[in-house]
Amino acid sequence: MDTATIDTATVVDLFLLLLIGIGPKIALLPYLEATAGLDAGDKRRIVRTMLTTASVVALILVVFGELLRRLLHFSTGALAIAGGILLLIIAVTMVLGHGDAGVDHDADGDPHRLAMFPLAIPYLLNPVGIVVLVTASAEARTPADLAIVLVPLAAVLVLDTVVLAAANRVSSHLDPARMLVTEKVFGVLLAALAVQLALNGLADIGLIHAVEH
Repeated sequence: MDTATIDTATVVDLFLLLLIGIGPKIALLPYLEATAGLDAGDKRRIVRTMLTTASVVALILVVFGELLRRLLHFSTGALAIAGGILLLIIAVTMVLGHGDAGVDHDADGDPHRLAMFPLAIPYLLNPVGIVVLVTASAEARTPADLAIVLVPLAAVLVLDTVVLAAANRVSSHLDPARMLVTEKVFGVLLAALAVQLALNGLADIGLIHAVEH
């Protein structure tokens, strides 16, 4: 990553990727389902745990992602392939699931455990976000390069906070059937993104020619 070549379009693209990778859409329906029977205080604590967990892991990936990549001896192309496969699994679950979004409501009888897994990871910070953050860490050459990533990351986390807080206030007025339909449609779009992510990884490691998109 070269800050000399960074322009507005690059920052917008990075923001949009992070909006998918650590934005509220994938986590929203599972969060509403997991917290449906809880009071407002518990919901706020779960949101804080979700955001704190996702934020801390995201910062670790930005700062130490390249070190982890070197220690574990994988390429960013291999990471993109792995991320695409995992995202495809999530997308298939969203499309073919029966409305429970993969959330085990009885996990240890502790809904706050769900705030960390699976709500924070892999729903809020999902495979796309992990790929983007580790790749950005691998390509960063200076602290300024990392700042280019941290600014849109902070903006997305603020948006997550606003959306989840608003969801707490309006959850009783949301139509579950319509939410489920949007979840299915978004799942199909995520499946396409997952395939593209895997194709980009295959192109990065030279197994196929670069894919235009």
